[in-house]
Amino acid sequence: MSPLDTHQASRSVDIDFSVPFRHRLRFTDDCFGSDWKSISSLFETSEGPARLQVWVDGGIVAVDSELISRIEGSIVGCPELQLTNSIAVLEGGERVKNSDHVVQEILTAIHRDCLDRRNYILVVGGGAVLDAVGYAAAVAHRGIRLVRFPTTTLAQADSGVGVKNAVNAFEKKNWKGTFAVPWAVVNDRRLLSSQQDRDFRSGFSEAVKVALLKSPTTFDWLCNHAGKIAKRDMPSALQAIRDSVLTHLHHIAYGGDPFEANEARPLDFGHWSAHKLESLCRYQLRHGEAVAIGVALDVVYSSFVHGLAKPVVENTLRIFRDLNLPTYHELLQTSAIFDGLEEFRQHLGGRLTLTMLSDVGRMLQVHEVDYTKMRQAIEVLRLESLK
Repeated sequence: MSPLDTHQASRSVDIDFSVPFRHRLRFTDDCFGSDWKSISSLFETSEGPARLQVWVDGGIVAVDSELISRIEGSIVGCPELQLTNSIAVLEGGERVKNSDHVVQEILTAIHRDCLDRRNYILVVGGGAVLDAVGYAAAVAHRGIRLVRFPTTTLAQADSGVGVKNAVNAFEKKNWKGTFAVPWAVVNDRRLLSSQQDRDFRSGFSEAVKVALLKSPTTFDWLCNHAGKIAKRDMPSALQAIRDSVLTHLHHIAYGGDPFEANEARPLDFGHWSAHKLESLCRYQLRHGEAVAIGVALDVVYSSFVHGLAKPVVENTLRIFRDLNLPTYHELLQTSAIFDGLEEFRQHLGGRLTLTMLSDVGRMLQVHEVDYTKMRQAIEVLRLESLK
């Protein structure tokens, strides 16, 4: 009997299938200069010149006035590539994710330039701009090829290789979003050079997070190099970024749940409170700073409830201190912070599932929180902040 006959005879048909993806990650020193040839090879040109639309974060343009001309010169200098319109600049920072008109502006430009699924959108910027442009690219024609050029340590260490795009809505972080694998991600050293010190440092909270989750060796290395990273010692900073992004990418590719269909969401360790803190303070905290606070909180809580050793807590707080990152904010003391637990549950669906630690590299999935112990953990961080 053929499969068709079998299906026709059945009243219920369930078929499992998988879709192959390829994640392309490149490390460069000057992607719009000496390394452009290796980047231009990412674009398929079998059907004529590859058509490109480019969006750039206004924050980096403000401190690197030559960036747009370098990008334009790189593209125009390749006959295999075609720039569909002038390079567009978006306001940088979280504000770009807070208004529907930004996404509509991007979609309107995609429609104007007649982009299709075999064209490319290049986005150069920090995580918020990558998110907004990525969201528009993912919903236009159900997906246009996206090439990300993250310009912050945070985006290069973490979100740049992520398969999620989102904007904020209803005063909630990332409420509207999609899962979409980027066509390629380019981590470029020169693009980091214009970043302000505060933003540069805050990007490494995600590196600390993923080391706690996955790599005792990297965690020990961060203990010894956090001070150098804070002083912008680039060999140390680039090594931390590389370790972090490759660990994130390995989890996405081989962790078995790239689109978060299961209950657990380990890469969001510490984020239930971080996301809530961001919205409560109207995004005065950088995302990386909020993550540092959230990770510190869940590390202390894990020591109270799940047996995480005290030296791990001390080393985690010391790393953040050496990175000059906060581990406490007064809004942790408000009852509203615990609303983040329900928002986190809704964002994932099903029952509440948080990742906690019993040791570095040993994760636990828990479904309830001891509010008394969590408040005690907050108090520990408050007292630590006074030292």
